[in-house]
Amino acid sequence: MRAADIIVKSLEAQGITRVYCVPGESYLALLDALYGGSIEVVICRHESGAGFMAVAEAKMTGKPAVFLVSRGPGATNGSIAIHVAEQDAVPVVCLIGQVSREERTRGAFQEVDYTQFLGSMCKGVFEVNEGAKMAEICARSFRLAAEGTPGPVVISLPEDMLNDEAGATVPAAYPLARPQHSPQQSSALQAMIDKAQRPIVVAGAGFRGPRGAAALALFAEAQRIPVAVTWKNQDIFDNASLLYAGHLGFGNPPKHREALAKSDLIIAAGTRLGDVASLNYTFPACPVPAQPLVHIYQDGGPIGRVYRTDLGIIADAVPLFEELSGNPRVVSSAREGWITDINGFIRGFQEFTPSDPQDGVNFGSVVLSIAAQAPKDSIVTTDAGNISTWVHRHWKMSPANLQLGGIAGAMGFGVPSAVAASMIAPQRTVLTFVGDGGILMTGQELATAIQYGAKPKIVLSDNGIYGTIRTHQEREYPGRVSGTDLHNPDFTAWGRSFGAHAVTISRGDDIDAKVKEALDHDGAVLIHVKSSREVLSAFTTLSALKK
Repeated sequence: MRAADIIVKSLEAQGITRVYCVPGESYLALLDALYGGSIEVVICRHESGAGFMAVAEAKMTGKPAVFLVSRGPGATNGSIAIHVAEQDAVPVVCLIGQVSREERTRGAFQEVDYTQFLGSMCKGVFEVNEGAKMAEICARSFRLAAEGTPGPVVISLPEDMLNDEAGATVPAAYPLARPQHSPQQSSALQAMIDKAQRPIVVAGAGFRGPRGAAALALFAEAQRIPVAVTWKNQDIFDNASLLYAGHLGFGNPPKHREALAKSDLIIAAGTRLGDVASLNYTFPACPVPAQPLVHIYQDGGPIGRVYRTDLGIIADAVPLFEELSGNPRVVSSAREGWITDINGFIRGFQEFTPSDPQDGVNFGSVVLSIAAQAPKDSIVTTDAGNISTWVHRHWKMSPANLQLGGIAGAMGFGVPSAVAASMIAPQRTVLTFVGDGGILMTGQELATAIQYGAKPKIVLSDNGIYGTIRTHQEREYPGRVSGTDLHNPDFTAWGRSFGAHAVTISRGDDIDAKVKEALDHDGAVLIHVKSSREVLSAFTTLSALKK
C-alpha cells in the first residue's frame, strides 16, 4: 500500500469514522485514499471550522478526533483549534500536508517548519519522511494524544512521501496506561474528608460521560460534600441538586468567592486546576492554599506545579470516587449547615430577573425561554463572549445535557461545534449560543450543516459590539470606546441564504412563541436576537460599568 493508504487503514484501526477537512494539493494522495471508503470526509469552509469540529467531537466522545489541512495557510488557519485542544486538554490529531522532501529547508512555496510553529502547543509533532514508518507514527500519535493529559498531536506529511510504498502492516491501537489509586491513597482521602466540616469538590472534565457523572453524584451524596464544577463543565453535575456549589468561571461575584473561601478542604478532581478553574489562582490560593488541598488527576504534571498540595493522587478520579461512594457518611450538623449555606447562595444566584431594556431584547430572556422549552437532553454549545454568561448562570443543566464550550476562550467555536454535534447525535436537539462577533468568524460552516443534513439551532445575539471587550473597556477606560463597535449585515437574510430557517426576535415580540417556532422546525435554524447593548451580560449592564 501507499503511505496514504496506510494512513486510512490506521484511522480505521483507531475507530475513526469521520474526518473534517479543507482540501489542499499538498495531500491529494490522502484524499484519493479516502475515496469510496468507510470514513466520512466532512468538507468544511475554513480550516478553523474543521479544527473546531474535531475538538467538539473529541469532547463528545472522549476519544481522539481528526482534521486535515493543507500546508502553510491551511495549517496556520487550523492552528487555532490546535491551541484550543491544548488549552482544553482534548485529544485531537491534525494531519498537515507538507512540501515535498526535496523542497524542504529551501524556503519553498508555503513551506513551514511545523515542529517550531506548533511544537509549543502540541504533545508531539512528527514529520514523516519515510512511508514505511507511517503506520508506526499513526499508532503512536493516537496513543500520545489520549494518554495522561489529553491534547493535540500533529503529523506532517510531505506530499511525495504519501505515494511511497509502505508495506501492508497496520498496528492495532496501542493500549493506554491508566493510572489507578492505591488503597492507602483512598484511605488518606477518606480520613481528610471525615476530619473536615466544610469540604468542597472542584470537579473538572475528567467526569465527562455517564460513568463519570454518576460517580461524582454518588460520591457527593454518600460523603455529603458540595460540588463546584469548572469552566464549561456544568453538565457533569445536576445544577438543581442541593449539593451544587456553582460554576467556576469568569465573572463569579465576590459573594460566591467569599462563600467558597469558607471551606476547610478542597478536593480538586479531574481538573488541571488552571487559572479559570481556580478563580485566577485564588481558590485555592497560589502558591500556598488557605485550606488543605487534595489534587486528583490522571497526569502528575499539574499536581503540585502551582500550589502546595497536601495529598496528590495520580489517578483517574472516577474509580476512586466510585470506591468512596460505597462509604456513606452520617455527617455533623456543621457539614449539613455548610451544604445549606453554599447552596442557598447558589439558588438565589441562579434566579433570573427579567428586564425590558429600551435598546433591544434582554438576551437572558431568550436563553431562559429556550432552557424551559428545549428537550431536557439538549446538547448546548457556546461560543466565547458575554453571550454564554446567561447559560452558565441561569440554565440548570444536568448530566442529561451535554455542554461543549471552548475553555481557551477562542471566538468561532460555537457554530462549528454545533454542526459537528448535530452530525454525531442527529437524534438530539443541538443549540449553540453565539455573538455577532463569533458568528462572522466561522458562521459559514452553516453551509456545511446544510450540505450534510445537520440541524443545529443557532442562537445569535446581535448587539453590534464586541461585548466582552467592551465590558473590560468601559471598566478600564470609561467613555473611551475604541475598536469594539460593529456594523452588521441582516443576519436573518444571511441565515436564509444558506437554506436555514430563520426566526427574528425583536423588542416587544412574544419570545416564547418565537422560540417554540424555532425548536419545532425540523432542520437548521438561525434565531436572530436583536439584543440590547445596555444588558451586556448576566452580571452587569453598560450603565453600571460607566458609574
